Amino acid sequence: MLAELPRRSDREPVVGHGEGGDDTTAIDAAVERAVVARFDATGEDFTLVSEELGVRAGGSTWVVLDPVDGSINAKRGLPFFSLSVAIAEGGTMDDVVFGYVYDFGTGEEWTAERGGGARLNGAPLDGEPPKDEIELLALEATRTDLVAKHAPALVGLVHRVRIFGSLAISLCHLADGRVDGVCSLKAARSVDIAAAQLLVRERGLSIDLPERPPFGAAPLDLEGRSRVVAAGTEELCAQITAALSA
Repeated sequence: MLAELPRRSDREPVVGHGEGGDDTTAIDAAVERAVVARFDATGEDFTLVSEELGVRAGGSTWVVLDPVDGSINAKRGLPFFSLSVAIAEGGTMDDVVFGYVYDFGTGEEWTAERGGGARLNGAPLDGEPPKDEIELLALEATRTDLVAKHAPALVGLVHRVRIFGSLAISLCHLADGRVDGVCSLKAARSVDIAAAQLLVRERGLSIDLPERPPFGAAPLDLEGRSRVVAAGTEELCAQITAALSA
């Protein structure tokens, strides 16, 4: 699929306006078509929530899809963007029973089953957790004005920041202990995090929607309701939230 859209000029044309509120680029549309077609081919009845197509009512099983998380990276050829798919038995974050994140850059497949743990390429994630102090904080939704506004408040709490450009992958990296915290600087949607949040929670880590708690009751829809803050403990999440709200 990506080979069919090899250049920026192939990937970045706007072909519509997604139900999630963003422009739909050619690469967004191509990945979404392929994934939805694969699910439709199963013959199962399901409710679809997708960033581009919106909500398609159906059966009691929910499929929550972000076809390309990190669209700007994808269209510019930066190898840090992902496919994110969550399967749920209802319409809230607590109802998610399976999460799948595919990193197009590294080929890593991140999965989680509710109550069954988190995995990377089929192997259990059971290594070292994030540090008790925030050496590395991954920031997402990083327009320059938001970074300039919030970064000074992180001094003293965070040693270094990383800006990758895919909230789903950043959360997976937290689950694997590669970073010590993750924060989006503007409100995120359920499609952005529905799959990756399960890896975080299955690892026993903390994730919050500080403007719209509680996290587990968040609807699986397309509205951006709150920034996302995640870290090793609830205390660290609260410290990050306090710093960014100062």
